[in-house]
Amino acid sequence: MSFIRKPFKYAYYNVTLWLICINVSVYGLMFVCKKISGIDLTNILGLSLYCTVGQHFWWQPISYMFVHSGFLHLLLNMLALFFFGFPTEKVIGSKEFILLYALCGVLVGFGSLGVVYLSLRLTGNILYYLVPLVGASGAIYSILLTYAVCYPKSKIFIWGIIPVPAPLLILIYFVVEFVAQIWGSSNVAHYAHLLGFLFAWLYLVIRMRINPIKVWKDAYRRH
Repeated sequence: MSFIRKPFKYAYYNVTLWLICINVSVYGLMFVCKKISGIDLTNILGLSLYCTVGQHFWWQPISYMFVHSGFLHLLLNMLALFFFGFPTEKVIGSKEFILLYALCGVLVGFGSLGVVYLSLRLTGNILYYLVPLVGASGAIYSILLTYAVCYPKSKIFIWGIIPVPAPLLILIYFVVEFVAQIWGSSNVAHYAHLLGFLFAWLYLVIRMRINPIKVWKDAYRRH
């Protein structure tokens, strides 16, 4: 356990900017490849039970984080990474940040495969087996939770108007994603967002020895 909790020496390398550049570059590469050759790399780089397990594409739990379904999908994820990634990285350091981002993203990938497998067994719907999961959302939700722990008293303006404390925003997002996963009908993988929260929470508790609830209680305790 001491090895797991051994802290990195603080360093700042602007990893957030590199992650944004990689995501944009992969999107551009896939766009050009499809336009020129007609080849869609989504099934190769996205995450699906059929390809990852059935075809042994074991790189997919990593590569899916850099694949996006469209420009808007990419834009929203990169904006979230921009606004929450930079300040979080400055607090915990680049080494801790990239470990958190990568580990939670990969765990979300494997966790998603488990969810898809259970859904396939319960419903028999073959689409669960074939349709790929794409996007950095799971890893970014992990960063969002960590941001709320690093800056518990910060306020995030919804639609640029309504100020919401970061911990409250986490709770709102959790409830929205949970309800949308159970009763929603969109093609958004809300379970991946929930897994992002879960693995970030475990990361903070196990590796960084930080209890988010305690941090938020201390931040808003009346003196």
